[in-house]
Amino acid sequence: MISATRLEAASAAVTVLSNRTEVTDWSARYFGQWWNASAVDATQVCAGAVLVADVDPTGYAELTLQVHDGRHTEEVEYARHRMLVARDGEDIIATSPDESIAYRSSPASGRLVLSGVGVIELALAAARLAREAIRGQLLRDGWAVLHASAVVRPADKATILAFGGKGAGKTTTALLLASSGWQLLANDRVLVRPTGENGVEVVPWPSAAAVGLGLLDGLGWGAAARDHVMDGGTFHPTQHEAVTEALLTGDFTPLWEQGKRREMKVQVFPDQWPELFDVLLATEGRAAALLFPRVDAESSPDVVDGGGVPGLGEDDFMSGATEDRYPDVFELARGVDGGGQRSARDEVSARLALLPHQRVRLSHDVTASVAALRKIAEAI
Repeated sequence: MISATRLEAASAAVTVLSNRTEVTDWSARYFGQWWNASAVDATQVCAGAVLVADVDPTGYAELTLQVHDGRHTEEVEYARHRMLVARDGEDIIATSPDESIAYRSSPASGRLVLSGVGVIELALAAARLAREAIRGQLLRDGWAVLHASAVVRPADKATILAFGGKGAGKTTTALLLASSGWQLLANDRVLVRPTGENGVEVVPWPSAAAVGLGLLDGLGWGAAARDHVMDGGTFHPTQHEAVTEALLTGDFTPLWEQGKRREMKVQVFPDQWPELFDVLLATEGRAAALLFPRVDAESSPDVVDGGGVPGLGEDDFMSGATEDRYPDVFELARGVDGGGQRSARDEVSARLALLPHQRVRLSHDVTASVAALRKIAEAI
């Protein structure tokens, strides 16, 4: 029996079909809280972008052999897995031996077919590519992708965008405000498009959110996370087992990868925000202010006056260069850069430049950091 889930975000849509309900259920769960996800009759799906993801070992073997039949191949890294990519006429074919999944993309029709061996691996891959199919449509329709977190005020959809490099405090800013009544729209990136005379509309980019153990506990969410895993619940499968073990033991000391290159964090599904932490999610907003946070553990949190407030640069947009985890090997964006068309990015930058900009200093004192952010939020 074939199941189908239709995903819609702004003007874009894609339908995921599979011979395993686990695959379509995963896409519905992953995107349903931020994008519109609905079960549809698979027999009625005949137009638009379609992604077929079947557990089909024979299909995987046959398509993998076709990739290796002597034609020119290119080796790329996709979602941290090795992938071999080739051409079959106008189609793009590929195989990922690490995932045991083979791919066929038909850019002209918007159809993408995945054949795999393991249902979990297939569900993850289908969700990734469904999201990329949505992004490709939105990029072609004039949207851009900002490297920012975002929260929305429920009363009027006013949206605060937080910018900064890795570790600056974008996610921390969003979660601190989300813990005090704002709705979470994005933790790391967000889709934006000029609207009206001067506006910028905002929609979510669904993804698992990475939250440090110390921040999770400081926000008062540690007990809920521990109870969840104690009861047999799980977080996103990308979460390191050491983090899960720490939750089970109630140890919220930050964990670091070997050499302290990167903190290992709790990986929260979108639907777990309201379920576990009572954080509501926003589905849209309008840009109202820009924050540039900086986390300084030893200082007092406060609004930072003087010194000038930075504008947006190239690094504040995602791009084909920065989005190296998901290169557009299947031509879903049809040549548009991963951060959006240059004209869209320039217009978004110009409009955001007219909005209030503010630097803010945060610390590990959650209460004081929330107070500093509220001071800014109440003025918007």
